[in-house]
Amino acid sequence: MATIYRLLTEDDTPDFCHKVSLALSKGWALHGPPTMAFDAARGVMRCGQAVTKETAAEYAPDMKLGQQ
Repeated sequence: MATIYRLLTEDDTPDFCHKVSLALSKGWALHGPPTMAFDAARGVMRCGQAVTKETAAEYAPDMKLGQQ
């Protein structure tokens, strides 16, 4: 059993909420609060949310985390 971690990021649009909601629907759990930062190069706000998941698979650096 392994705990795996992902950091979901996206511009501050409904797409970010959908990305997090999709991860939650697939068994991922929120890990800490969301974060926001201004991307000055692009002139947009960016959002981030860490998520974790318990998986029966052994962790390997080449595993596709989003497919777990």
